[in-house]
Amino acid sequence: MVLLVSWAPKGLSRFPISLAMICVGLGVAIFSLDVMSFDPDPRTWDTLTERLTELVVIISLMGAGLKLDRPVSLKGWGPTWRLLVIAMPLTIAATAWLGVAGLGFSLAMALLLGAAMAPTDPVLASDVQTGPPKSGEENEVRFNLTAEAGLNDALAFPFVNLAILVSLSGAAVWTVQGLAQWAAVDVVWKLVAGAAMGWAVGKAMGWLIFQAHNKGISRHADGLVAIGATFIAYAATEIVHGYGFLAVFVCALTIRASEREDDFHEEMHDFAEQIERLLMMLVLVLFGGALANGLLDALTWTDALIGLAVLLIVRPVVGYVSLIGSPLLKRDRIMLAWLGIRGLGSVYYLAYGLSHGDFGDSERLWAITGFIILVSIIVHGITATPLMALLERLAGRSLQGRAAPANPPRDERLG
Repeated sequence: MVLLVSWAPKGLSRFPISLAMICVGLGVAIFSLDVMSFDPDPRTWDTLTERLTELVVIISLMGAGLKLDRPVSLKGWGPTWRLLVIAMPLTIAATAWLGVAGLGFSLAMALLLGAAMAPTDPVLASDVQTGPPKSGEENEVRFNLTAEAGLNDALAFPFVNLAILVSLSGAAVWTVQGLAQWAAVDVVWKLVAGAAMGWAVGKAMGWLIFQAHNKGISRHADGLVAIGATFIAYAATEIVHGYGFLAVFVCALTIRASEREDDFHEEMHDFAEQIERLLMMLVLVLFGGALANGLLDALTWTDALIGLAVLLIVRPVVGYVSLIGSPLLKRDRIMLAWLGIRGLGSVYYLAYGLSHGDFGDSERLWAITGFIILVSIIVHGITATPLMALLERLAGRSLQGRAAPANPPRDERLG
């Protein structure tokens, strides 16, 4: 696995296959052959599943935030805000409706499915995100997928908590008092606390990394700083009951803004990315093992069809609709809508929700979630590389066409 982490990304860059596909296949092979007696079924190891996916997601969020060269703004991040404010709630609502009407789930279970399936995964989407800091690999599609993946993991949390409340309290949640309490605590307070703590830790870390050497304090040592900042931001925010996912991403953006041109950003990003890939491979090998040991046994044909609809219809349609009226080219809107990759973040939300709520039998819920993630890994893994290459070729032709017109005006030809 360590060797694959080192060699595979560069070796696979020219082929329509992802590292995630190899890891899942490796897991299926290992555990199908009974090479290991350990059964990595997340339904058995619910707490371990929650913690392991939580770890890989927060490290991925730090790496995603450090990648972004573009400062945060309303206009510059316009398509991202549309994906977060319009596409994500519509995805949750549409998926929850399919869960109730098509799968026969309770409202609580359908809401949990919708919230778990809504975020674009920051871990598995790394292949279509921007390149390292200051690399110049930041077209509109890559940038907005990175920014969306960084923020929507936190913004899906209020709906996960709503599903938990419905599972525990039933109709009492839908009173004015119940909804007001949910909005005040799970929406306003936890989002504000996450953003504020992330900003505060990011400011402090930015000063320590880039300014303290002027005060006679030793400067940075190596990329481990990124992991330390991740844990401090996350833990401090959890202590005040905020959303740690949001805090980590905001912390990374704040560190990035502290000294935007410093080369140390790249060192921190590269180290965080290596740790992220190693953890990702571990989790995906275990996911492949869970598939081999019966994770999808409870899946029905109806479940599979609904799962395909969630992945291949709901996200592309609501994603494209949310971007209508944005300044993006049509091809960019189509690409952003299509590349809504589902992955380890969904596993975390499902494990978290089931461990904190009362949802009853969750066999089918795990099966349909595992099926959607598996299909996403395969479909997006095959299509992402050629689609991004096509997009970059088209963008290059557009720039060439604008920079050097084929028939310049007559007075320019006369020189």
